[in-house]
Amino acid sequence: MTYSSGGLIQATDYNTFATNTNAFWSTGTGNVGWGQTSVASVSTSGVVTATNWATLVNNLATSGNQTGQAITTRTAPVTGNVVAILSNVATDITNLTASSGNAAGTGTQYTAWTGTASKTTATGSGSTPWTITFTNTVTWTSADAARYFFNAGGRIKWETSKTADATEADTEWNDLANTLVGDIYITKGNGTQTIAATPYTGTTKVGGTGTPTTLLTTTGWYGLTTGDTTIYKQFADTSPYTGQYIQINARTAGAGTQLILTTTWVDPGGSVVGSTDAISGGTATTGISFGTAPATVVTYFPPSTTYLSATWGTPTVAATVA
Repeated sequence: MTYSSGGLIQATDYNTFATNTNAFWSTGTGNVGWGQTSVASVSTSGVVTATNWATLVNNLATSGNQTGQAITTRTAPVTGNVVAILSNVATDITNLTASSGNAAGTGTQYTAWTGTASKTTATGSGSTPWTITFTNTVTWTSADAARYFFNAGGRIKWETSKTADATEADTEWNDLANTLVGDIYITKGNGTQTIAATPYTGTTKVGGTGTPTTLLTTTGWYGLTTGDTTIYKQFADTSPYTGQYIQINARTAGAGTQLILTTTWVDPGGSVVGSTDAISGGTATTGISFGTAPATVVTYFPPSTTYLSATWGTPTVAATVA
């Protein structure tokens, strides 16, 4: 580059800065890109104006605020003034690119899922095996909207609940659903992403006293395919129900516009004489107000809009149970 103190500002120099900034600020590609309005390039025979520089400087400052990444403090040039050399621009762009998955803040939890997230009727009889299957589908308006959601610090939250307690098996299932599993957050993956001062690695378990047999901590949105991947599995811990488990399978669909989480509550049956594998139903869950019935709820925390426009839109969440 010819960009140096005392020299003329070349359009090619400025355009390199703009292109590299747009890689994370604008559309980008893959796991980088927030979908914000692009920093415009300058024609090779054109003049790099104070307005051009001001746009770049302001967007870099906003990006630093969004990610929590420290960058050089600058004053945006003003039309009519001489534009002095702006130091460390290339270094700051490099650092912002590397930290673009981080987010200093987070959005408000979305809880307006539709459908049925709880099984209100009883399940099982005697020592017969059974499975309850919960399906939660998160849908974005486009594949890019999904990318922007995860790239800017969006998080999918998965949680379970069950408190009805009329059978012996109920007691252990309540322990599994409420105490052992905790909450699961799905983020973009591809390394650690710090969101509102908390690190996430792709599939992150928060709370819960159980030790899962499967927890794909480094698998997030970008590690999923159109085939099911088991990202989490937790067994019960009290005899004779240690064969019971809750499992999450995750996949993408709709050409990158959907995340489908299939959660199975599985009882292999075969309880000993004097016990039962049957569990109760109960009252339904609405939003994040849990009833007493077995429930699996998926919500999300969108990226913060303090510094970015909501290019990810408002994803929907639909729930079914069988």
